[in-house]
Amino acid sequence: MGSFSIWHLLLVGVIVLVLFGGKGKLSDVMGDFAKGIKSFKKGLSEEDEKPKSEEPGKVFEKPVKKD
Repeated sequence: MGSFSIWHLLLVGVIVLVLFGGKGKLSDVMGDFAKGIKSFKKGLSEEDEKPKSEEPGKVFEKPVKKD
């Protein structure tokens, strides 16, 4: 108990190679995922800027009909 065999080390090595390996499919997927997050954050920040460009204090109300 407590000691690692060669199989444990090989398994950990394969997992590290797959996750952090060179030009693999998983690294491409993670890169695309990061780009998606960046564009999502950019979209949120652009959405926050739009109300600031409008003139403050202008409120449009519908006329109320009196019966």
